[in-house]
Amino acid sequence: MEVKDTNCTSLGYGKPPWIFKGSALYQLHLVKAENARAFIPKECKLVEAFGYTLGGFFLASYDDSPAGIFDELVVIAGLVWSPPTSCAWAARVLVGSDEACLHGRKVVGLPSQVARFSKKITALPQTPESKSSSFLRRIGLRTSSSNYKNHMDVEVTEIKKQTAMSICNINVNATASQQDSKGWMGPLIKMSLPNFSGRTKYNSNLLKYSCQIECRVRAVQPAKVSGPSALDADKENSSEDQSSNVESVSRVPRGTKRNFSISVMLSKPILALEFNHLKMRVEAPTTVTACSHDTT
Repeated sequence: MEVKDTNCTSLGYGKPPWIFKGSALYQLHLVKAENARAFIPKECKLVEAFGYTLGGFFLASYDDSPAGIFDELVVIAGLVWSPPTSCAWAARVLVGSDEACLHGRKVVGLPSQVARFSKKITALPQTPESKSSSFLRRIGLRTSSSNYKNHMDVEVTEIKKQTAMSICNINVNATASQQDSKGWMGPLIKMSLPNFSGRTKYNSNLLKYSCQIECRVRAVQPAKVSGPSALDADKENSSEDQSSNVESVSRVPRGTKRNFSISVMLSKPILALEFNHLKMRVEAPTTVTACSHDTT
């Protein structure tokens, strides 16, 4: 696969790599292949088995970044084969920053949209502590629990042409850093997340970029996701971008982009990972001439 550097205009982000710090929830879902293919270019091979691929979402809260403080929701449609590994493909990227949206669209080739992230933390009664949890707490692997546990509702609303359209509500357990600064946050790890992007009306090139992550990681209970109301869905169908240029570089029919991305959010979760003390290093994207169909 031939790869060449892109003309990486930073648009105020400065020179790459771009550094983001904060916390995140990375949740993996089983996504129907037919839904994922709506976003994957024809020349790319979707990694699938028994009619499903591996997608999900990345919900991040950055307290330090080239665009300052903002929240981000990356809806991951599935995995695309890129020997000797596979790369994630984003169906939709929602960001609470105009600058981050512009950079994502123009430079990284992401389907970025500006969004509002409304957060509400509530304390709910906990279930009785099990014997195993009690044992882990005694030996120091689990912090003392109170009678209540914090839950955070994150309402994500897309802002498009001064119109607000609900995308989803994500109910997550408040992170260890929010509940108890002494809480166990898991081991320190380093990992690389390769990604494909592009083929949008803002950047028609096929791009590839990587995110180098350092963080404390631990497995948590998957967040509960609920979708928008039928009224919001009707608004999307009537206001979705009608540009013919979108049709030339995207396989998703008009009026369905948001609906398909919501279907990814509502698919079956299989694993949720909480990232604390996150430091993410994003490299400049490169232009890729073609995806590989060779799965051998």
